[in-house]
Amino acid sequence: MPTILSHAAVPLAGALILGRNRLSLPVIVTGIVLAMLPDADVIGFGFGIHYADAWGHRGASHSLVFAAAAALFATALLRPERYGIAAVFLFLSMASHGLLDMLTNGGLGVALFWPFAVARHFAPVTPIAVSPIGISNFISDRGIKVLYSEAIWIWIPLTLIAAAGFGIRKRTG
Repeated sequence: MPTILSHAAVPLAGALILGRNRLSLPVIVTGIVLAMLPDADVIGFGFGIHYADAWGHRGASHSLVFAAAAALFATALLRPERYGIAAVFLFLSMASHGLLDMLTNGGLGVALFWPFAVARHFAPVTPIAVSPIGISNFISDRGIKVLYSEAIWIWIPLTLIAAAGFGIRKRTG
């Protein structure tokens, strides 16, 4: 998995591209939270849920169905002025978590199509170094390699995309 902070990169980039006239601050903050939320599944380890279980790490909470349900629920709670844009933004924010995890070089893959299929998937190319679980494991040489990998494969590309989108939005009004 990428680090929890790198999962926030997608909604941050989306918010810069769309702007505050299309997305309210509560929607943007909710998008950031939803992008990071699937990794809360690691608490299941303490309850005896195994990594490979449907509700284990990178399981159901990383699926497109879960992202859609969470986005619709959050949109209904937030009641934004631009309901459709907010719902799509929130869905893409949360769905990006599983999609980014599919680009990592470790773990069991992502149950992207749960509940229709329990199979775990990786992307055809996995350039992002998988982040260790837990802060104590992260503060190491491996953690530095993960941050470097995320800068190259997540932060720099999304910064360029966000800058281009921001520029286009500003020019077109």
